[in-house]
Amino acid sequence: MAEQFAAAEAMLAEHAEIEAQLAEPDVHADPVRARRLGRRYAELGQVVAAQRAWRAAADDLADATELAQTDAAFAAELPELRAVADEAAERLRRVLIPRDPDDGRDVILEIKAGEGGEESALFAGDLLRMYLRYAERRGWRTEVIESTESELGGYKDVQVAVKTRGTVADPADGVWASLKYEGGVHRVQRVPVTESQGRIHTSAAGVLVFPEVDDPGEVEIDTNDLRIDVYRSSGPGGQSVNTTDSAVRITHLPTGIVVSMQNEKSQLQNREQAMRVLRARLLAAQQEQAAAAANQARRSQIRTVDRSERIRTYNYPENRIADHRTGYKAYNLDAVLDGDLDPVVRSAIEADEAARLAVAGED
Repeated sequence: MAEQFAAAEAMLAEHAEIEAQLAEPDVHADPVRARRLGRRYAELGQVVAAQRAWRAAADDLADATELAQTDAAFAAELPELRAVADEAAERLRRVLIPRDPDDGRDVILEIKAGEGGEESALFAGDLLRMYLRYAERRGWRTEVIESTESELGGYKDVQVAVKTRGTVADPADGVWASLKYEGGVHRVQRVPVTESQGRIHTSAAGVLVFPEVDDPGEVEIDTNDLRIDVYRSSGPGGQSVNTTDSAVRITHLPTGIVVSMQNEKSQLQNREQAMRVLRARLLAAQQEQAAAAANQARRSQIRTVDRSERIRTYNYPENRIADHRTGYKAYNLDAVLDGDLDPVVRSAIEADEAARLAVAGED
């Protein structure tokens, strides 16, 4: 058993080394470095706690086993001590399975209207409210950084940054750890406000989720690879809402990724926001390429499925929410749309964990 957990020793040493670094004042003079070290320290802390619990349980069992040879009282305790040791070993085995290194990151979430015209834009607005309410329940901060509204008050496209308040103690509590499973096509079945005959329609909206880049230097962008266009901001229907060319469109020529920003009043602010989103998209693209090259890692993560796949259906007449990847189904759609998203997210996390455990068992 000890040989099985030998990998934990190196992690304990790394944990102690980072702890020493975090005690140095110079480290906290660099917020990006301090945040990165803090995230890794928290991640390793799970291994440290599990390893200590397993070691203590294993030692208790060994001592009791030895004493049981001469004392019947200790023999009676062996089944319970063995169960505690087995549970501690299983916990350690789980935390030693490599988890997504981005779990502790903040995210940029984008919701885009799809099939269904104005009804799809209204549904995109409903999804935005759901995520904002969910973030509020989790104690996260949100910032709408770009939006294009529709005529009836929905959203053709909206981007929102979701952030934790400070460094999370456990990466599993990070924003990306929960919201990474939201990427895909969300389908809605309901009677649209524009429907006069009371017929149920099906429309869809797409959700994209990107881990946000902490340090701009983390993703190298050659300025020669960028085409930057400026233009006047526009509102619903295309009418001009600004008399200056403050809106910015940045095209990353090697990848073809295009980011447009017009919410801010100045061209500089819109450019900074556009670069922020571009870095997140490029980081996500790099990670997807790496996942595609490592088939084993790709199989172990739900988020690598094709984003064109329908992942969830919101059925209003039946008040039903159904996740097609995990088989989760419940009849509390109204509560989910009000931000009670945890059970749905938990089903995806558990499916992902089961897949990672299965892959680890094959090794």
